[in-house]
Amino acid sequence: MEILVFGAGSLGSLVGGFLSRTHEVTLVGRDPHIATVRADGLRITGVETLDVDPSATTDATGASADLAVVTVKAYDTAAAARVLATGDYDAICSLQNGMGNEDVLAEAVDAPVVAGTATCGAELVDPGHVEWTGRGTIMLGVWRPAEGTTLAERIATAFRAASLDAAATTDVRRRLWEKLAVNAAINPVTALARVENGALRSEGLADLAQMAAAETAAVARSNGVDLPTEAVREAVDAVVRETARNRSSMHRDVARERRTEIDAINGYVVDRAAATDTPVPVNRTLATLIRGWEAGAGVSTPGDE
Repeated sequence: MEILVFGAGSLGSLVGGFLSRTHEVTLVGRDPHIATVRADGLRITGVETLDVDPSATTDATGASADLAVVTVKAYDTAAAARVLATGDYDAICSLQNGMGNEDVLAEAVDAPVVAGTATCGAELVDPGHVEWTGRGTIMLGVWRPAEGTTLAERIATAFRAASLDAAATTDVRRRLWEKLAVNAAINPVTALARVENGALRSEGLADLAQMAAAETAAVARSNGVDLPTEAVREAVDAVVRETARNRSSMHRDVARERRTEIDAINGYVVDRAAATDTPVPVNRTLATLIRGWEAGAGVSTPGDE
């Protein structure tokens, strides 16, 4: 299969690197990472060590492939969609954090859209070098059209052929909300406290994270998604336990003074809660604090505050 991975950062490089062992893969990202991959290949270390040689480019304008896997930050989805719209793809698959990405892609690109959740741990440590920090699974479900599983199953099969743990699901919307609850709990709390994920096992931080997750589950239910509070509590506990030594993506963004994905995570919860009058004081506070940090650090965009 010919696959374009749009957003070759940590996760995109990890997934693209594995896929390149079996498929014809092109990574789309920024220099110096892309220049290093073109010159010397991509090195994956950590859980396993892998050296691969995918194609790499900084410009995907007019490109074509059987599948485009989108792994950009949520705030870059609209820009990615505009570039993808200039090309030709049989399907688009989002493996991004946050909510709302699939709708943006579906609006811009004339191709079926598949939504996915990925729990693989990855960190881009140097140009051309990504560290695989934790095994995980990829769950895929058709977003548009919102029915049938054949396309998702075909993509999952292609991922499994490259030794990625992937499967198709018919309840991808519920899974996206569950992942959102986990991200809403872990990302801003670890970013604000400057701690690894495992620190959320301590009583005070654990309580705060679990309240954010419970609020997110309530918003999901108010939007017609059956997501029990106990399910998200267990999911948060599992991720904290399994990724105890990892830094969340938002923690890394704050440490590097980069814009975060707060708008697509806790900000999204706040926005959807407003439509159904669901109280979300913890998510609102966490979103306000991260946005305040972004403004102070000069990494927010006009209108974000």
